Order: sequence, then structure tokens, then C-alpha cells
Amino acid sequence: MAQTMIFAIEEINRSQRLLPNVSVGYRIYDTCGSRLSSMSATMALMNGPEFTAGDRCNGQSNNTKHLDIIPLLMTISPSASCECLSNRKDYPSFFRTIASDYHQSRALAYIVKHFGWSWVGAVNSDNDYGNNGMTIFLNTAQEEGICVEYSVKFYRTEPDKLQKVVETIKKSTAKVIVAFLTSSEMYNLLEQLSIQNITGLQMIGVEGWITAKNLITPNSFHVLGGSLGFAVRKNDIEGFADYVIKAFWKTVVPCSQTEGNSSQYAVNCNTYQDLLLLKNYNEDVPEQRYSSNVYKAVYAVVHSLHSLLKCKEQAGCEKGLTIQPHTGATVAQYEVVNWQKDSNGSIKFKAVGYYDASLPPDQRFVLNTENITWKPRSVCSESCPPGTRKAAQKGRPVCCYDCIPCAEGEISNETAILFYSKKDTPIVKANNSELSFLLLFSLVLCFLCSLTFIGRPTEWSCMLRHSAFGITFVLCISCVLGKTIVVLMAFKATLPGSNIMKWFGPAQQRLSVLAFTLIQVLICVLWLKISPPFPYKNLKYYNEKIVLDCSLGSTVGFWAVLGYIGLLAVLCFILAFLARKLPDKFNEAKFITFSMLIFCAVWITFIPSYVSPPGKFTVAVEIFAILASSFGLLCCIFVPKCYIILCKPEQNTKQHLMGKGSI
Repeated sequence: MAQTMIFAIEEINRSQRLLPNVSVGYRIYDTCGSRLSSMSATMALMNGPEFTAGDRCNGQSNNTKHLDIIPLLMTISPSASCECLSNRKDYPSFFRTIASDYHQSRALAYIVKHFGWSWVGAVNSDNDYGNNGMTIFLNTAQEEGICVEYSVKFYRTEPDKLQKVVETIKKSTAKVIVAFLTSSEMYNLLEQLSIQNITGLQMIGVEGWITAKNLITPNSFHVLGGSLGFAVRKNDIEGFADYVIKAFWKTVVPCSQTEGNSSQYAVNCNTYQDLLLLKNYNEDVPEQRYSSNVYKAVYAVVHSLHSLLKCKEQAGCEKGLTIQPHTGATVAQYEVVNWQKDSNGSIKFKAVGYYDASLPPDQRFVLNTENITWKPRSVCSESCPPGTRKAAQKGRPVCCYDCIPCAEGEISNETAILFYSKKDTPIVKANNSELSFLLLFSLVLCFLCSLTFIGRPTEWSCMLRHSAFGITFVLCISCVLGKTIVVLMAFKATLPGSNIMKWFGPAQQRLSVLAFTLIQVLICVLWLKISPPFPYKNLKYYNEKIVLDCSLGSTVGFWAVLGYIGLLAVLCFILAFLARKLPDKFNEAKFITFSMLIFCAVWITFIPSYVSPPGKFTVAVEIFAILASSFGLLCCIFVPKCYIILCKPEQNTKQHLMGKGSI
């Protein structure tokens, strides 16, 4: 980072456009990752070197990720990402060229939710950087329905706290750990996890450590292999790679060819012969992800100075003009990286996606899961098998539950893929899951009915197409009618002294659907017995063409079948319309009202259309009516629920069910 700053300053000093006739200098202090050293360095920059605590630091240098000093001068930081520094009241003169952790902290919850990890642990650095970032993550995790088994923290100079953190991780059942740490704390944690041979964890990290080279050790991949996290996006600076490499070779290989003396050059450089073979090696330069932030920070200062000097030279500028700092924010743009191994066994940070806060919400987060190295899934309790339901465990998060057998009448062995997989969720339970599954089954039969109208009419197909159509549609409408009555009865059951629901329990619901359907079966049997439909050659509309068609046989039987379906549909519409505004969070009545409105509209328009088209087009009209009414029922009743299940899972909770408003 220091090399980037020097490169930018030298570039500016060569420029004739910025600060002409003015040279920019620099003074570098190493904070050594210490709060005290940070404060001493700041005071030295303001007042002179006599305020510095020392001119060297012991151990490895680290970029500090926090700022615990009172802002006494304008600061432009390339790496301090703590959201706390966005507070203009406390830090009016602090600016940065790196994004605030606000978006990164929320994105951590999104990546956890994306992979279905509902049970996680959380570890953070015990400083402003870690504490603020973890607070934002925990709040977002709660909003997204993610359960956090534990949230612990430590600082790199607190070995006792670190041991407690390791013990917590060892005893926990969560396999996914969100680590909001600096590279220093992550190095200490990695060391202890390796010593105790704690593996099989899926680490989710932040830009503070996810691409830190100091974490690459012989044993680190056993712990951190497969880690996912957000890294500062790479931005190459033109000419910087060559600049760094030349500076490196001048320092590491202090030999040069003197004019006219090639033999002496060979002697001088003989010691560095092996190093010279690597002279074009510059793989590490693009990995300096913070370089562009440093580059922009230097230019931000220079542009500010340029504007101030230019202002003082212009006529009308006040002497001693006080310049107030302006607010601003850097767009949060991150790469999602995954710890993987090359074919040669070396660790690499592979980009597998991105997060860009400048894009619309549905486009911000993109992952290529095929390129990710995986670790175990992490849930507190596995999904309950068919025939059982969830029972909350006392004193534990909602993600932890026991699976207990369902009561009699509450089990459905029929499958509807999405509804079946979410059968234990409140929105499915609240809307009478048994009738819902039966309704889905009947809708499948309704769609299949249209197939009986295709092909050359035969005696059996003519009888089957109308009877099957009549029975399946009555079964379908009977289920909808049953659901509507349940809504009305459930509301009346809440009135004081009412015990009406005992007359309309699961058994009564099944009997009512069976009774309504048997009436239609009886009508169809009488129709087929007295005067059934039969195939005939229709010459009524075309003298030159013969249309193979099905005669209705008894028209009374046909209109009796249609009339009974219409009677049930109108009754269902009236009851649903009356119940549409009842105070229920997942009130189905409004959707049933719309579905019956569509159903009735389709079949009312079917009647004149059916009697008017000649010959072969009659079949097309009837198929259209069957499909249109079936799709109307399917979309109006089930699409709103599927939308909640898939797109708004936070509303598919018991708490939301008991709240106010509508879906």
C-alpha cells in the first residue's frame, strides 16, 4: 500500500495538470496494528516526529481496521470500512475510498440464506470494525429468518477469550461460521483451530481476511478450505505492476551492467543467478486489492488541494476561507471468493460471484455455485418426514424443533411438490392443507380431461369426455366450496360460546366433498343409462365435408351436468364474496372470489359459443373453456401462496400469521 501511495505521488509530481509548481511529499508511519501506535502516528503527522512513540514496531505489520481517535484532521482512508465512521456527527472530517461495511454485513446474511444455512455461529473482532459489522449482520440475519447459535468475540491480545471462543465452536452443532474478523484475529483463530484439529467447518468471511496471504499456511486449508467471503474488487492501476517490479529488482538484486564491461556484470550478478530466472514473475501484483483505494485516496487529497489553491488565486476569494468537508460514500462492490486448491496443491482465491450495491436489489447478488468447493450443510433440525409435524423446543430458536406424529385427520399422503415440501409451514396449515392437496389433485384431473376430446370419437370416448369432465369439475368446486365454508365457520367459531367447528371438522369436510361429488356421479350415471352420448357423422354445416362428432344423446343430461357445476360455482362465489373481508392474515376468501368470478365468466361465455360454432370448432371451444377455468382456479388460489413461500418466506411464520393486515 505504501508503494501505491509513492507511485501515485510521483505520478502527480510529474503531472503539469495537477498542482503545477507544487511538489507533494509524504511521511510514512507504521501503526503495527495497534491503537496506541495509530494515535502516536496521527499526532506525529500533525505535530512532528517528536510525538511518535518509536520509529519501528516488532512483529508483522498489519492494516488496522478501526479508528478509535478523535478526528482532528481530514482523513481519507483506503481500508477503514467500519460503518461507525459514517457518523458525520462524530467523524465530520473522515472520508474513505473503501465502501462502508453496511452492505457487506447484510450481504453475509444473504449468502447464508442463499445456501439454506439456517443454523450458524458468529465470531467477530472485539473492536469497532468487528462489533459494528457483526451487529448489522445479526439484525439482518433475524430479518431473513436465520438462527444464530452463538455470537462470540475476542481481540488478538486476549488469549483467554480466544480459548473460550474455540471451546464454543468445538461444542456447537452449527457447521457454518460467519467470521467478521481482521486478518490478525483470523490468524490467531486459525492457529488454535488447527492445534485442536477442529475441521469440517464452512467459514463465511469478510474482506478483512478472506484474501489475506498471511493465512496461507501448511495446515490452513484443513480449516479454511471451501471458505466463502467478500473481497475488495480488483482494479488494476496502469503502470503500477511495472513500477513495483522494477523497485523490487533494484532492492533485491543490487547489480547493474556497467558500460563496456560485461564480464564484470556477470561477476556482480552471479550471486543472484537463481533470482534472475524469476524476473518476469509478477503474479502477486494483481492481488493487491487495496491498491486502487490508496491510489484514489492520494488523488482525492491532491484534487482538494488543487481546488483550494486555485480558489485563493481567483479574484473574490476570501482570505482564510474556511472549507467545510462534504459527505460522500463509495459504492459497495465486492467479489465473492472461494478458498480452493490448484492442481499443484497451492491455495488460490477463486472468484465465484459478485455483490454490487449499485445494481437493482434483484441483480445485486450473483453466485456461480458450480465453481464452489463445498462443506457440510448446517441446520439445527432436519426437515420432518411425512406424517409428523414440527414442535418447538422450549428455550431454543425457531430453527430447532422436534418432529412429532400428526393428529388424526391432519395427514395427507398426496404430493404437490412445493406445497408438500412446505406442508408444515403456517401458510399451508392455515389454508386447510388436506383440501388444498385434494384440490390440486382434482385440478390435475381437470387438465387431463381435455385429452379425452382429442382424436376420432368412439363410443367410449364420447361417454367418457363429458362424464369425466362433469365429475372432476364438481370435485374441484366441492373442494373450493369446502375451503370457503371453513373460512366462514372458523370466524364464527371465535365468537364467545360458539362450538360450531365441531360440526365441520376434517371428517365432515371429507363427507361434504364426497356428497357433492356423488350427486354429480348420479346425474352422469342416469345420463349414460338413459341416453348416452355417441359418435356420429355431422353433415349439418358442410355438404361437401363430413365432420366426425359426438352427439350429446340427451341434451337434458348434458345441461344438468353443466347446471349442477354452475350451481355449486355460484354458491361458492356468494359465500367467498361474503367472507372476503374477514380479519384473517391468510384469508383465502378473496382469492376464491376471484377464481369463481373467472370460472363463472368462462362458462357463461361458453354457452353461446358452444351452440353457435359449426362442427369441429365446438370441441376447440369446450377444450378452451376447460383449460381456462382450470388455470383460473390454479392461479388465483395457489399462486399467491407460492409467492409467499418462494419470495416472502419471512411472512410464512406463525408470528406474521397472527399479525394484522393482508398478504
